[in-house]
Amino acid sequence: MCCEMTPIDDFLKYMEAERRFSPLTIGNYRRDIGNFVAWAERGGEPFDPERIGTEDIREWIIYRTDECGIGASSMNREVSSIRSLFRYLRGKGVVGRDIFAGIGSLKTPKRLPSFVPESRMPDLLEELCDGYESGDFESMRNALIVQMFYMCGLRLAELVGIDTDDFSSDFSLLKVRGKGDKERVVPIVESVGGRIEDYLLTVERQNICRNGEKSLFLTRDGARISRTTVYRIVRRALERVGIQGKKSPHVLRHTFATHLLDAGADMREIQELMGHSSLKTTQVYTHNSITALCEVYAKAHPREKGRKVRE
Repeated sequence: MCCEMTPIDDFLKYMEAERRFSPLTIGNYRRDIGNFVAWAERGGEPFDPERIGTEDIREWIIYRTDECGIGASSMNREVSSIRSLFRYLRGKGVVGRDIFAGIGSLKTPKRLPSFVPESRMPDLLEELCDGYESGDFESMRNALIVQMFYMCGLRLAELVGIDTDDFSSDFSLLKVRGKGDKERVVPIVESVGGRIEDYLLTVERQNICRNGEKSLFLTRDGARISRTTVYRIVRRALERVGIQGKKSPHVLRHTFATHLLDAGADMREIQELMGHSSLKTTQVYTHNSITALCEVYAKAHPREKGRKVRE
């Protein structure tokens, strides 16, 4: 006999099937809700959403932050997960009131996105040229992965999910599937389009793809490349050219946006290219540019040389 679906099961199924959230996001929801339910059942009684009130939410936040040591950003994500659950339950008539009406977000420290300074890009691009010219499948693939993060501003999941038929016939446009299964079109510069064609010819010549796999980025065995492997490729590429600080695909995505903004691109255009649903998310890159501008000003202006820049 099949087990009866719980309201939480219904919610997770809704988020997956109707809202089209990724497996990773669904996993986060499941974990956050599981932690909350375990806390609510600490007295031995089964979880009943109708018995949960605003004071319970506040007590749970105190428990997670004080006793479990959860940071503000992680706590805000957990609160968001539980708020979404109760909003769904309220819509279904399972609960009758909004218990989150008086619950705000915890203040988080302001962190600017990490990015590669434009002065360091020639070293990285030269490293990528060596990979393309080697003729070796993995070297060409790795160089193309790094360059597409920087030239297209892709998320890790978006790059891993690229199929060969997502490109226009002349490789000048790429259809990207972003968060929430939203699609956007990203332009591909001619030099990168040519390298994609060279890479695909190498895949064909070396008989890498033997099972009809449509993925652009493959393993030596012809399977779709994993996120872990891509992360490692980017980290090693940035390490080899001496990039300091965080080394990840997201750093190259941030670099894409910051360099476009520095070059005079419109904020709305960057928002579209990045696939941000809100302009507020894109505006964080203005802080990177302003900080860099202040540094240049302090070093160059005759009345400011030697003074410390205040951000």
